[in-house]
Amino acid sequence: MQLLSMKTRFVLINTSHAGNVGATARAMKVMGFGDLVLVAPRWANVLRREETIQRASGALDVLQHARIVATLDEALDGMTHLCATAMTPRDFGPPTRAPREHFAALLGGPGSPSGQYADVASKPGGVAFLFGSERFGMQNEDVYRCHVALSIPTDPTFGSLNLAAAVQLIAYDWRQALGGFAVESATAAPRLADAVEVAGMLRHWEQALADIGFLDPASPKKLMPRLNQLFNRAQLSPEEIHILRGVAKAMSQKAPLAGGETGAPAQTPVKP
Repeated sequence: MQLLSMKTRFVLINTSHAGNVGATARAMKVMGFGDLVLVAPRWANVLRREETIQRASGALDVLQHARIVATLDEALDGMTHLCATAMTPRDFGPPTRAPREHFAALLGGPGSPSGQYADVASKPGGVAFLFGSERFGMQNEDVYRCHVALSIPTDPTFGSLNLAAAVQLIAYDWRQALGGFAVESATAAPRLADAVEVAGMLRHWEQALADIGFLDPASPKKLMPRLNQLFNRAQLSPEEIHILRGVAKAMSQKAPLAGGETGAPAQTPVKP
């Protein structure tokens, strides 16, 4: 298997315990990862709190380079493959897979099926692992935008993992999938659209679909999460994002003409 050098980010959303931030930094460092982003944690000074520093146990460089942001969009800038961590599958959400199974398919490892990322040219340029609050896990809307929901195999009668323990297991399996710590350059691959670009395109499409009467904003059902998953599977490039936004713009521009010239009534909105 060819080893890959791949941008990896760990994202903690609404973390409530400072000690878990420090323990996460330690878990990341021992596996050779250093990109940590916190989304709206409970403590604004969590990276400097005594409990955080103690639990980091020497991984102070990870804390020093960690970022705190207000929104998930900011945390995902530059990431092209998003992995939620969720024990319970969500309706209309991404497929739920065990980490090793998914990583093997993602990187085309030994014994894996051809899969979505069979050749190096189609592999993602940046992978983000998202972890929700200790109190309530990940919100549905955050899971919906991910490509996969990773579920760590545990005892079905006691499956609750500490946040930092979950980070450690994911980081270990990911490092193993990347080939351990051997250094080998990766084949250059075309850039995929990142999560922020995809989210912006989806908002554009949501407005355009409402403009042409296909989407009822008062009763959107699950149309947008389903489209989110469709576009995630497509692994869009920035150029393709531009094309799709151009289509959305054209739909909105034509919307006032629908039925206007012929006198025909506009179509009844389709229920997603």
